[in-house]
Amino acid sequence: MNWFSRQSTASQGILFVIISVCFFSLMDAVAKQLGLMVNVSQILWARYFGQLVIVLILCRKRTVSLLRTSHLGLQLFRALMQLSAAACFFIALQHQGLAEATAVADLAPVLITLTAAVVLGERIGLRRIIGIFVALLGAMLIIRPGSDVFMLASLWPLGTAASIAIFSIITRHIGPSESPLTGLLYSGIVCAAIMCIIAPFYWTTPTPITTIMMICIGAIGTVGQLMMIKAYAVAPASIVAPFTYAGLLSATIWGILFFDQWPDLWTCVGALVIVTAGLYVWHRETRATRGT
Repeated sequence: MNWFSRQSTASQGILFVIISVCFFSLMDAVAKQLGLMVNVSQILWARYFGQLVIVLILCRKRTVSLLRTSHLGLQLFRALMQLSAAACFFIALQHQGLAEATAVADLAPVLITLTAAVVLGERIGLRRIIGIFVALLGAMLIIRPGSDVFMLASLWPLGTAASIAIFSIITRHIGPSESPLTGLLYSGIVCAAIMCIIAPFYWTTPTPITTIMMICIGAIGTVGQLMMIKAYAVAPASIVAPFTYAGLLSATIWGILFFDQWPDLWTCVGALVIVTAGLYVWHRETRATRGT
């Protein structure tokens, strides 16, 4: 810990975000395995009910004050988008490898730029438009519509990317006026409440193994989200954002270790195209923000 505290805030933010995406990809790996035993609704219930319990423990006496918000409607809608992103991704994992699904979901950063232009009226130049188009081309290399490997289930990660984009735009609109814990608390309450209604219809009595895995999903997901919040709290987004792509590497590693799923050549090429285009769009946005 002394070594960590001596690092610059930028270095701390980068480490936090790398830890975060590694935890998220590990959660996805557990969810993929758990999806062979129980329904996706039960996995989502474990994810968000576990988050709610942990956040309530962390907040304790501050819970009531953290629930006060000037953007109640946006907080609720943002929570729904978070649930949508997780649901789409967990469903995708039943049909695709971790690396393939993660690579397509990594379209989110470029979709955020596109959504900001459409919803918030933010201007995007020709170069960023080209970057967005190239990223979508990379996704097509992975999905390969019209080929033997294509199936409709391949489109689920696109739902994840779109949901994350909307989630991020709402977060950008709310801004720093409210505590990140407020968003974490609302997402836990809303998503857990919805899944408490849906999950019983598809419930499978968990075995000791599935119980442990469900607990792990809730705990790992919450730690990952807290690490992400911490990353953006200690360092500028322009510094830490590019390192979220480390999640693609960790997802590939988990896929190989746990499922012996090696991404094929086209998946690797498509992932490289998406990451390169995403980094380019991020670079252009950073320059635009600085007015250069």
